[in-house]
Amino acid sequence: MRTRTLALAAASGAALLATVTLSPAAHAGPAQGADLKEGSVSAADLLAKVTSCSQISNGKYRTDEETSATIPVCGKNGAVFWKADMDVDCDGEITAACNEDTDPWFQNGTAFETSAGKPLNAEKLPYVVVPSTSSIWNYSDAGIKGGGVVAAIYNNKVEYAVVGDTGPNKIIGEASYATAKALGIDPDPETGGAESGVTYILFKNSKVSPIESHSAAATAGDALAKQFVQNN
Repeated sequence: MRTRTLALAAASGAALLATVTLSPAAHAGPAQGADLKEGSVSAADLLAKVTSCSQISNGKYRTDEETSATIPVCGKNGAVFWKADMDVDCDGEITAACNEDTDPWFQNGTAFETSAGKPLNAEKLPYVVVPSTSSIWNYSDAGIKGGGVVAAIYNNKVEYAVVGDTGPNKIIGEASYATAKALGIDPDPETGGAESGVTYILFKNSKVSPIESHSAAATAGDALAKQFVQNN
């Protein structure tokens, strides 16, 4: 669980209310290569549904500690979304890419854990960070839970991820090393990330089981994205 902040600027639908639980035997890593999307729904189709914001948060979030609060959480039929930057979260299991040497703010735990009760692997698992509960917004009240499905969109590419960690309660816009890498964003936890242009669509009352299965997130995400486009 994150208690720090990153300063990237200085470094560079009723149909969706049913819980989605998929348990494939195989684990698939982040999408690689030139594919613009993991499933059958394009970035353009998803982005066309989030052009306007019906704010559901009580206030707005900062993208980094030194920026002003300009980012609202918006509500749609069956989902919530925000448009922000992407700081890189390397917290969780210690790996070659994510450890105390590569990440000055590294913490060896995540708010949500694997089915075996261990921290998530930020290097391998695409996950998104939600702000910790505050007077601004309570993610659980909006139907967002650990293991929930997220469509992360950047530069015309869609990557499905899970809600895997919580961050500062006044800052928004953070995802795992694997999410950044899959979207073509520099995944370096200290100097990488994207300063803007990332859209996060979180599907309400969805849950991937086991949380560490990216293939489950991709399969569920494709189905939920189709419903999202149809219902908005």
